Amino acid sequence: HNDSNQIVKDILVKADLQTTSQPLNLSASNAAVAELKPDCCIDDVIHHEVKEIGTHILVCAVTQMGEKMYFRKFFKFQVLKPLDVKTKFYNAEIDEVFLEAQIQNITTSPMFMEKVSLEPSIMYNVAELNTVDTSGERVSTFGSRTYLQPMDTCQYLYCLKPKQEFAEKDGVIKGVTVIGKLDIIWKTNLGERGRLQTSQLQRMASGYCNVRLSPEMVPDTVNLEEPFDITCKITNCSERTMDLVLEMCNTSSIHWCGVSGRQLGKLHPSSSLHLALTLLSSVQGLQSVSCLRLTDTFFKRTYEYDDIAQVCVVSSEIKKKE
Repeated sequence: HNDSNQIVKDILVKADLQTTSQPLNLSASNAAVAELKPDCCIDDVIHHEVKEIGTHILVCAVTQMGEKMYFRKFFKFQVLKPLDVKTKFYNAEIDEVFLEAQIQNITTSPMFMEKVSLEPSIMYNVAELNTVDTSGERVSTFGSRTYLQPMDTCQYLYCLKPKQEFAEKDGVIKGVTVIGKLDIIWKTNLGERGRLQTSQLQRMASGYCNVRLSPEMVPDTVNLEEPFDITCKITNCSERTMDLVLEMCNTSSIHWCGVSGRQLGKLHPSSSLHLALTLLSSVQGLQSVSCLRLTDTFFKRTYEYDDIAQVCVVSSEIKKKE
């Protein structure tokens, strides 16, 4: 603003933003204004997407080119974290991965969640599990509008499945795997839009390493202290032949029927075998089928499998009444 009663010529206005890591030039134009009449202003609207938290300093510099006059003003402000994002992974059978994203509003004002999506990596397809089927129409579980009050949390669920070309290759989907990244867009109570894109999310794949054991047939409900059968599939995910030995260890509630330590024979790379097993439960309720061990006698390595499946154990009298 020209506070004098004279025309000021060749005015250059420059704005820079200093963050904790780097300086940024925000000026839309570096051209000087030819003249500024008394009681007139130079207005410039600056748009900048804030990508860092912490202390920011806006530096505004004004230079009169001809007279070589110069001054600066500093405007210091803090950028706070708007959202807290936590993720949980669950590794299911057939290499499926379930991702739960917990998004919390940690600002002091309400916000409208305009978009929350998961952009999968090239190895996965994603399905959003945040809608329900109502009269043939998909409706959001959060209603028509998703609002987050200060300190409120929303939970979003996604299912990732390997693409066909990767699912057909045993051992590809394992180890540390890049899942994708979350893209979150929201609006504040005055309509300002904010956006947060996470870095690539990573999870530890199923712990089968070189040998995968997956349940093929497991009954939902079984009788207390009565034997029942399950079928498991064992797959060699390594690049070498294995000679496997099966060990079955009892727990306080699950008891295996049969001989532990039996030879399963040689299993070639990318080959599978189906294994029928018999067991019984001595405790009612939801019980976990656990404590199977596979030992590769060639390399003396043992692979442990717990929480293979779950069965509901009921009294035989209750089942007869049903």
